[in-house]
Amino acid sequence: MAKPIPRLSPEQIQAVVKTAWEDSPPYNKVLMEHGVGAGALVQLMKRELTSSAFKLWQARAKAAKAPTVKARWPYGR
Repeated sequence: MAKPIPRLSPEQIQAVVKTAWEDSPPYNKVLMEHGVGAGALVQLMKRELTSSAFKLWQARAKAAKAPTVKARWPYGR
């Protein structure tokens, strides 16, 4: 079941979309600034963007990886 899309004003929606476009990966920053989770963000972006823009955003969001953490003793080298 899909996450429900939060009820936001048009100004809030524009701010969320702008934040999601600017940040890579977008999920953490949008959650911290606007309180919109990952599932709700995807649904919101799918509703607000054109299909080609959504596909482009989705590819960018999936391609971004979190920074890796170097292994430390006693579990690493």
